[in-house]
Amino acid sequence: MPGESYLIAGLGNIGPEYAETRHNMGFMVLDAWSQASNIHFRTDRYGDIAVLSIKGRNVYLLKPSTYMNLSGNAVRYWLQKLPVTNERLMVICDDINLPFGSLRMRRSGSDGGHNGLKNINEMTGTCEYARIRIGVGHEFQNGGQIDYVLGELDKEQKGQMPDICDSVISGVTDWVLCGIDHAMNTFNAKKH
Repeated sequence: MPGESYLIAGLGNIGPEYAETRHNMGFMVLDAWSQASNIHFRTDRYGDIAVLSIKGRNVYLLKPSTYMNLSGNAVRYWLQKLPVTNERLMVICDDINLPFGSLRMRRSGSDGGHNGLKNINEMTGTCEYARIRIGVGHEFQNGGQIDYVLGELDKEQKGQMPDICDSVISGVTDWVLCGIDHAMNTFNAKKH
């Protein structure tokens, strides 16, 4: 409904050395969204924040500055400050369990081994919030997960990022306007 506020947390790590790594999918989506909407992030407590309006709804974009493993500190702070309920929180992150470019929207769920989601669950005391997982694949040897997610996308993958970002932005917009059930049915049915 118009006048409501939403918090979209795109997960990643701050610093130029992480900018194009697999772990920064959430940052990449929010950067693309801010550029397409001609809005700017400002540095504030626990992260960079920007706000846009979607049909009268305030949508806050958050890029935590806490590094991935402490993302929950930023999410909890902004949920309380705005204030926004967990039902109006969407987290965007990478997922090594999905092939590169595959997208999944869920209304809630486990952390699936993702340290950013794990910390958000711990700090907010719930896993009942929406999330979009962006597949980054899992082409790594046993024990090579950290190097893999902190590795840069290759040229072909970078070329796919504009379409991936557009799909995620469209899915989040649908969620804001139509709710999680409609958004999940539409988003998860599409071939990404």
